[in-house]
Amino acid sequence: MSGAAWHARIECGGTVAGAGFLVTSSKVLTCAHVVRDSQLAPLTVTFPNSRELRGVPATVAVHGGWRGGATDPGDLAVLELDREVPLTPARFAPPGAEHGTPSPDLVAYGFPEEYDEGALARYRALAPTLISDEWVQLEAATAHGQPLAHGFSGAAVTLPDGRVVGMVTQIAAERDVRVGRMLPTTVMARYWHGLGELVPTHGDAPGATRRLYGLVRRAVAAGLRCDPDRLYVDAVGGFGPPLPPDGFASLWPAAWYVQWEVPDPEAVTRFADRLEALLATPPAAAAAPAARPSWSPILVEIDRSGAGADQVTVEVSAYRDGLRRPVGTVRLPRSGVRAYVQERIDEAFTQLTPGADELLTFVLPREWLNEPVAHWECGPDDSTPLGCAHPVVVADRSRHRSARLRHQLTKKWQRLGTGTGAAPLHRVGCGDRERPPSLRKRLRDEDADLAGFAVPPSAAPDHFEAGLNTPVPVLLWPRTGCTGTGHDTPGSGGPCAGVAFLDALVPCLDGVPPAELPRRIQSLREEAEADDDPDGHWARGVQLLWDDPHCFPEPTASLHSPVA
Repeated sequence: MSGAAWHARIECGGTVAGAGFLVTSSKVLTCAHVVRDSQLAPLTVTFPNSRELRGVPATVAVHGGWRGGATDPGDLAVLELDREVPLTPARFAPPGAEHGTPSPDLVAYGFPEEYDEGALARYRALAPTLISDEWVQLEAATAHGQPLAHGFSGAAVTLPDGRVVGMVTQIAAERDVRVGRMLPTTVMARYWHGLGELVPTHGDAPGATRRLYGLVRRAVAAGLRCDPDRLYVDAVGGFGPPLPPDGFASLWPAAWYVQWEVPDPEAVTRFADRLEALLATPPAAAAAPAARPSWSPILVEIDRSGAGADQVTVEVSAYRDGLRRPVGTVRLPRSGVRAYVQERIDEAFTQLTPGADELLTFVLPREWLNEPVAHWECGPDDSTPLGCAHPVVVADRSRHRSARLRHQLTKKWQRLGTGTGAAPLHRVGCGDRERPPSLRKRLRDEDADLAGFAVPPSAAPDHFEAGLNTPVPVLLWPRTGCTGTGHDTPGSGGPCAGVAFLDALVPCLDGVPPAELPRRIQSLREEAEADDDPDGHWARGVQLLWDDPHCFPEPTASLHSPVA
């Protein structure tokens, strides 16, 4: 078949949405914005240069995290075809091959209006500098010819010999403007880990690269706790490139950096050897880490939509093998959120690895952290509270999105992962009048890992801000709490509800490692629900904020290197 048979046309509901390209026998890369309506209409993939393959059904298997804006990062999607196709996939050029002296012509195969069979556009990369650490700017090679119009989004950008160097993501808004942007392969790999195995590297040793990626996947699936910074230093040695200023948030960016940025081809092998040794640690030596669950999160993100005071945006996704798989996105009134989430959570379970430990995580704006999400019913035919049926936690949206705080939390959770015991509970009472700056200093000086509050966030917002931004890895509080009287002071008649909550909480957390807290809190919620007086049980409204970054790998970059 033709060497260009891997070029693909993406249709959504029978309408041409953009382009794509085959990278394995069953996977096609395209832009996330090309398939933004895939929840509303079926996706089909056609290969114009292979007439036998028409309208192959497809689904979105991986979503890069694009949020709908023209300059939002992560505009990449991986489509899974409903069957393998007998075509040779695209070949990739080494990173940076789009630049040279002189700059090589680059070709994109897209599907502009009235060209269902496709059309070619010839462009050049303007400079190696990335725009916003994400895009390479493209400019037309000539003043005439085909512009990057609608229908080119998702098209492979290739060298004259057909090897892929990137993907068209942004096209000119006006017909006669001949500029555009592409994601280079090194940036694309941030959003789909599997791409790293397909792009040749220093020394071009595909066997070593495949081994490295296989070991990283094993480590992620096993929940291996290790220091990626130390792995990198061991791999490059004392004379290799220095550790990037911000280090590595997880194994994936460390592996990419070794693969693409270290000239020594043996560094990949040394990194893989060390990782394999960690995976082979005798069970007796790794008993404590192995006993911890390897959580598979189902993420429910709720935020204001900007379309009105009552309108919110809800995104549901699931993590599998360290990759985030989209389930559904919608804008709707707050009154409709619960029913939508119930339906989509049920669907999200189909994306998890069979037998995985699910973790339902609600990422909420700070003022909504006290929402009773754990008390929402599982569904219209199952009145069981979500928090009794599954481990349910909340996360602060600002903290979840902050690269700075995620970096600090990653280091704290790495330290917690090396221990075997529980973290002491640092109490934040309701009547001690501690000033927020003093609390922040105390939590930092004592290196607090677990903070318990006697009141909900709305009653002490500045104190919660101190705990969230210190950052303390785990926060707990009662959804209701102290009413403002008592405080267990002389003559008060006993502890107030907030103090009683903390007093009861401490023994229940004794000996429980932080990684196990979601399951322990689930057990407490079940205990309260089964009590003769559930509304009077101290654990009835316990809320757990738990957001270990290892469980929620984000594709956004934190390094200065373009491979991040």
